[in-house]
Amino acid sequence: MAVLKMQKISICALKKDRKAILEQLQHLGVLEVDRDKEEDAFFQKMDTTGQRMKFEKAATAADQALGILDAYAPEKKSLLSSMEGKELIDRELEEKVQISGPELIKTARGIYDLDREYAELRAGIAKIENQIESLMPWMALDVPLQEGKTKRTALILGTMPGELTLENIYSILLEKTPEVMEKTGVDVHLVSAESNMICIAVICLKEQLQTVEEALRSAGFARPSQNWSKTPKEQKEVLETEIAASRERMMQCEAELKSLASKRKELQAVADYYRVRADKYAVLGDLLQSKRTFVISGYIPACESGPVEKSLTEKYNCMVDIEDIEEGEEAPVILKNNPFSTNMEGIVESYGLPHAGEIDPTTIMSFFYVFFFGMMLSDAAYGAVVAIVCAILVKKYPRMSQSMAKSLKLFFYCGVSTLVWGVLFGGYFGNIVDIVSEKFFGHTVTVPALWFVPLNDPMKLLVYSLLFGTIHLFVGLGIKGYLCLKDGKVVDFICDVVLWFVMLIGLILMLLPSDIFASIAQTTIVFPAALNTAAKVMAAGGAIGIVLMSGRANKNPALRLALGAYDLYNVTGWLSDALSYSRLLALGLATGVIASVINQMGAMLPNNVIGVILFIVIFIVGHVLNLAINLLGAYVHTNRLQFVEFFGKFYEGGGKAFEPFKENTKYVDVKEETTL
Repeated sequence: MAVLKMQKISICALKKDRKAILEQLQHLGVLEVDRDKEEDAFFQKMDTTGQRMKFEKAATAADQALGILDAYAPEKKSLLSSMEGKELIDRELEEKVQISGPELIKTARGIYDLDREYAELRAGIAKIENQIESLMPWMALDVPLQEGKTKRTALILGTMPGELTLENIYSILLEKTPEVMEKTGVDVHLVSAESNMICIAVICLKEQLQTVEEALRSAGFARPSQNWSKTPKEQKEVLETEIAASRERMMQCEAELKSLASKRKELQAVADYYRVRADKYAVLGDLLQSKRTFVISGYIPACESGPVEKSLTEKYNCMVDIEDIEEGEEAPVILKNNPFSTNMEGIVESYGLPHAGEIDPTTIMSFFYVFFFGMMLSDAAYGAVVAIVCAILVKKYPRMSQSMAKSLKLFFYCGVSTLVWGVLFGGYFGNIVDIVSEKFFGHTVTVPALWFVPLNDPMKLLVYSLLFGTIHLFVGLGIKGYLCLKDGKVVDFICDVVLWFVMLIGLILMLLPSDIFASIAQTTIVFPAALNTAAKVMAAGGAIGIVLMSGRANKNPALRLALGAYDLYNVTGWLSDALSYSRLLALGLATGVIASVINQMGAMLPNNVIGVILFIVIFIVGHVLNLAINLLGAYVHTNRLQFVEFFGKFYEGGGKAFEPFKENTKYVDVKEETTL
């Protein structure tokens, strides 16, 4: 239960060693650089924006190329490949990548160009196919699909609404252009007809072209969108040839892209190489530099400051200054706990890291977390499944990310806790032992619970849930008292902690012998008269003390009492917090009830081969769903009990996480161990 001690470090070195020192610090990854130092007359910051953007652009190009390769030549990965961690490469490949970086980026851009060409060809094919589709109604036409003229006549091609017939068209022409129809006439040919459109060819004298077209347009006539110099049939053949050529080129592009998949590992390495360099230049741009020296400062774990100082001073001509953090200063936070509790650090981080002066609650919280999680899931078989699966995954994938490993270990311990609670409550896939023995063997076999069966005695579980919750809350209040004493706030300890303990314990002692508690616990508790009197005195004394002392910071007596009375009202908050632990009962019962229902559904099937097969299917599907739902429920509600009820008594959070200057790679790690 500790926050790792941090120190400030300042390094002043010669400018000629700047690159080497930065690379060493980045490789070690133990220093958070302070980038807010202000310039002065001697020390200025260097503009590295251009170089940084150049490296970021190169890394992005490699990332895009890898994404394209994954689309055309995806790697064969298992469902759990995300747990394998980053790929390890040897030092030789890393050096090769650094030398051939520009060529690899050129390859990456070539991959991007091929993908763009492939996309353009595909879009072009779609466009040509639309053109062919627009040609199909004109396939019966044996002249080019464009306006045609002879010495005396003109040919008009176009479409009209599908409900019209040749007779309708002639009627329209006769109505709109009677002089034309009477003098020379117009010849209309139906090329094709569809439900919504007809294609027509109209022949008229050249000098009548405009008049005839205007008459047709009044009835919905429109010229074709395409104007071809070949007949529709010939043009269709030309377009199909273009499609074939485009598809052939697409196949070539796809083959080239697949052949470049052999560069995947090198592209991953070069992407990380330029990404790391971009980070280095981002830091370089924030350093204070003079003509011959530079200064880098920041925060470092105290356990690392000595080795870093020794490593730098032995190798370079530099000065290293290390100093302790001033009291009250908000330094970046690193949590440091025992091997068990360290797996619960993510829970605390999701709520908020401790700020200056706060303790790390992870260790105390971790035991309650596992305890309550197991009580909520409370089935031995489910716990065994969760624990075994998590243990296998952690063992099989040792290089998974640290956060993933912590999460799996957290669920492993929660699974073990669930196993223990399941044995205490007699739950093994619900009541599967009873069902199977009765259905298939003719007599009922029951695995007895080591403690009691919650489904048979739910009120007993409720009482214990409230008891465990009260202990949890009292521990939180006790930690608050410890922090008060640690800071020398004795008056705060007495007024804000001791008085609450006195009042709450008095109220509990008054509740235990009451009829309300007897009806809930189904048992009667009788205290001696002296203890009952003491309980009333404690409750009243604590309440009076809270009213008188909670507003002690205010000198106005009336306002002071009002604030005290308002604080006393918070006893209702304690009641609601205690009742929140009834979720231990609710979720524990839900797991057992749903599991029993699933088993009963399977038991309703006939006792034959088909019935056995269906029973197995129902068993597997039902219990997998039940485990998934209640696993999520236990996780969510256990978090809530910690965040709201427990942390609410003493913990605020809000600390800043330690963000070291390190090699933030995305794809690969180098097979190399460097020690200080």
